[in-house]
Amino acid sequence: MYSWVFNSIQKEKNKENNVKQTKRILTIASLTLATAGLGWAQAGSPPPPHPTPDSGFQFIKVHMYTEEEDAALLKLYDGLRESDVIDALDAVGLKEVTMMDQRIRPLWRDEQHMTHRIHGVAVTVHVVPAQAGEPQFNNEADALKWQGVNGGLPADAGRWQPPADQQINNGPRAESGWQMEIHKGSVLVLQDEAKDNGFCGSNNGATMMGQGLVGMVGDAGVCRDTDEMVLTHIPVYQDPARSPRGINQGREWLESYNSPVVVGGVLVMPGDVIVADYDGVAVVPRAKAVQVARIARWIFEDDEYKRGKIYDKNGWPRDWTVQGHQTPPSPDGVPIPNDSIPKK
Repeated sequence: MYSWVFNSIQKEKNKENNVKQTKRILTIASLTLATAGLGWAQAGSPPPPHPTPDSGFQFIKVHMYTEEEDAALLKLYDGLRESDVIDALDAVGLKEVTMMDQRIRPLWRDEQHMTHRIHGVAVTVHVVPAQAGEPQFNNEADALKWQGVNGGLPADAGRWQPPADQQINNGPRAESGWQMEIHKGSVLVLQDEAKDNGFCGSNNGATMMGQGLVGMVGDAGVCRDTDEMVLTHIPVYQDPARSPRGINQGREWLESYNSPVVVGGVLVMPGDVIVADYDGVAVVPRAKAVQVARIARWIFEDDEYKRGKIYDKNGWPRDWTVQGHQTPPSPDGVPIPNDSIPKK
């Protein structure tokens, strides 16, 4: 009985001690905060504000190059095949690193002159599904105005842009700025996640070819109007199973251009070299572009010489693919530096 009373009294004392200890801790904390606040006040500045998130940040650095730099580099790739480039990429340690998925295929094939083959410098575009649908229109005139046909471009639509309050740079016709990047030797590389919605068609495809575009590459959403694209021999490389059927403003938004994109499971940077033919699509990082070209050139010339000898042995007339080199190329033995055409 006495032990029970003693234990009860002891528990109450413990509770009182705990309460006193808690009060002491709170008092010390309050004095600490008050002292800090007094320090801020004496310094004449308010307490540090809570940091607010910024609008985003790009961690991968992008380099831009002049047309002259691109042209000088592309001369090194004249006539090279995708297979030559792939073997050269293996030699510089990029085995299966920058080879796009085999599902990306050429839209058409020229078996005689092989004009479906392309090599050029990447102009990258990233398109995302829109977080909005098309508005309901009272008549066709309103719909055409919203789509930007006949010169109409309302500020709240922007065709391929999000609403103005979701844009970083919302100048007039900002969504067409990427087209100004197209020049001789450009390859449009498109990352497009929008469902069954194309970014290019026969109209702007022909327009860009007039600017010097050599071809377009992407997983999906690259081009519709494929019959006309084949007829006019505009090189397009995309996944046939994901070829878009429509081009509908409002279903997708232009997120960025000249930024890193991922196509065919491969990172593509603006300025990278794209080499594509019926074997597939290879991406050559700009930093290794000269080194890869020099190795690929030797592989190409060696293969051409050897195939020519096989033609002769078989009694075949030499076609244009085996008329360039009658003697084997000789490696110069000079180490190939890891260099590139100087960047801007």
